Amino acid sequence: MTAETTILAVDTNRRNLELLTQQLESEGYETRTAGSLEEIDEHMDHESSGAEIGLALIDISGFDERIWERCERLREGSVPFVVLTQQRSPAVQRAGIRHGASTIAVKPLRVPDLLEFIRALLG
Repeated sequence: MTAETTILAVDTNRRNLELLTQQLESEGYETRTAGSLEEIDEHMDHESSGAEIGLALIDISGFDERIWERCERLREGSVPFVVLTQQRSPAVQRAGIRHGASTIAVKPLRVPDLLEFIRALLG
């Protein structure tokens, strides 16, 4: 995959989504954003309306357990994803791995570290 790969950024905090999008687009990545479960569903249901999602960054803060259903859909669609969480938690790590996360990253992340995760996953 190349820098033209579309990244789905998921976060309930709209300001964080805006900042993340700016960073990703400055690196040449096309981005889509979702701040709710319904918006995630819309992006996943409308794959034909643009580039295929090549990677998802999912900040689980602010979501309930239903976020894992969306992670399952990503896994079933062979879309790699990173789960972002506020604290290192064995329960979150187990759930993330069980639902197909490529990795679990603890916030705050430095932008260079996040970009390195992305480059590694997109190979």
